[in-house]
Amino acid sequence: MQAIESGQLKYGDRLPTHRNLAYDLGLSVQTVGRAYDELIRRGVIAGEVGRGTFVRATRNENRIPYLPRNPDGPTIDMSLLKPVLEPMHEELMKAALKDLADDLPTSVYASFRPVTALGKYRQAAIRWLRHCGLDLQGQGVMITNGSSPSMSLALLTACNGGDLIAAEALTHHTLKPLAGYLGYRLKGVPSDNYGMIPEALERLSLREGVRAVFLMPTGLGPQAFVMPAQRRMELVDVARQRDLVIIENDAWGPIQSNRPAPIATLAPERTFYFTGLSKCLMPGMRLGFLVMPEALEAATANRHLVTNWMATPMLAEIAARWIEDGTAERLARRQSEAFAERNRLAAIILAGVPFRASPNGMHIWLPMPPGWSEDDFVSHARQQGVAVAPGAAFSIAEDLSEPAVRICLGGQDGDTLENGLRVIARLVRSRFEPALLTN
Repeated sequence: MQAIESGQLKYGDRLPTHRNLAYDLGLSVQTVGRAYDELIRRGVIAGEVGRGTFVRATRNENRIPYLPRNPDGPTIDMSLLKPVLEPMHEELMKAALKDLADDLPTSVYASFRPVTALGKYRQAAIRWLRHCGLDLQGQGVMITNGSSPSMSLALLTACNGGDLIAAEALTHHTLKPLAGYLGYRLKGVPSDNYGMIPEALERLSLREGVRAVFLMPTGLGPQAFVMPAQRRMELVDVARQRDLVIIENDAWGPIQSNRPAPIATLAPERTFYFTGLSKCLMPGMRLGFLVMPEALEAATANRHLVTNWMATPMLAEIAARWIEDGTAERLARRQSEAFAERNRLAAIILAGVPFRASPNGMHIWLPMPPGWSEDDFVSHARQQGVAVAPGAAFSIAEDLSEPAVRICLGGQDGDTLENGLRVIARLVRSRFEPALLTN
C-alpha cells in the first residue's frame, strides 16, 4: 500500500506471486494471501485469472482518511467524523419508531413515486434550512439520502465531462475520486487563514476556464477555517464575473455558532447548497437537503431520478416530525454544545501545541511538528491505540505542502476522547522529549 501511495508502484504494474513475495519478506503464504485479499477488497489491486495480480488504483486514489472498518482491539478511532452520541439519542429514536408503528402514513411504505412519497416533507425541509440560515427565495429544495448523494447531484448537474472544478487544495476527501469517476478535472486554489483566495480563483479561471467552485466555508474543511462574510462576498463576485457555479458543502455547518450567512444567500442564482442530518443529529439520520438554482431545478430532479430515484420516506417522516416539534433543533443544539466542550478539552490537553479548530467543530487540524513525518505520526498513534486521519488524504495535489493529521472529536465518550488526546499530545512532544514515548 505504501509503495502505491508513494508512486513507486503505478497503475497496471504486476505484483509478485503470493509465494514469491512470502519468500522475499520471510512471511507465510497465508499471511501474504490475506493481505492481497484485503487490498482487492479495497479496490487497490485486482487479480486476473492466468495473468496475475495488478495495481488497479492510481497514486492516492484509494487513500481514505478513516479506518475502512471497525478497528480490531481497543483502538480509539479518531479518524472518522462522527457526532456525539448519548443515551438521549437512543431513547429518541426508539420513541420515534414506536410512534411510527402506531401512526404510520400509508405513503411511507406504499408510495413509489417521489412526489407522492416526499412532497409533503418539503415544508419541513424549508423550516430546517431556515434554521441553517437559508430562507429560500426562487430556489428549489430536494430531499436526498444525505450529503454524499447531494454532492454527487450538484456535480452532475453543474458540470459536463472535461469541465474544470476549482476547490481549496485541502478539501473533502471524496471530491477528488468522485470528480475522476465523473470525468471532471480538478485543481486546487491557494488559501489563506480565511479560506480560498479570490484573486487566485480568478487567475485560474482566466487561465484554464473553471466551470464550478467547490467550497466548505463553515469550518467543515480539513483545516477547520470559518470563512468570514467579506471573503464569501469576494468569492461570489469572482463567480459572477466568470460565470461559475458554486457548490457549497454545509453538511454540519448548522452546529457552528455565530457563523456568517451561507454563500447561497448571497448568490442564489448560481449556488448549489447542501446540508444533512447525520452529523447534526445522529448517524442513522441519513437524510440531506439540496438547494439548487431555480434554472437548474428540473435538471437536478432528472439526475436524482436516474441515480437515486428518491430518498427513504421513513427517515423523511421521522425527520419531519422532529423538525416540526423542535426535537431536531434541540439535538443540533446539543451537538453544538458537546463539540464546544470537546474543543475546550483539546485546547487544554494540547496547550502550547499549534493546531487549528473552529469553535464548535467536529475535528482539529494538527500540523506536524519538526521531526515528525505524517506517515510516522499516524503509524505511531496506531501502535499506541489511536487512529487519526493522514492529511494527504484531503489533498488535491500529489504532495502536501504542510504535513498534518486530522483528529476527530466525536464518536467517543468523554473519558475515551481524553485518553486519545493525551496519547496524541505525548506523541507531538516526544520528538523533543523522546523518553515520553515509553512513559
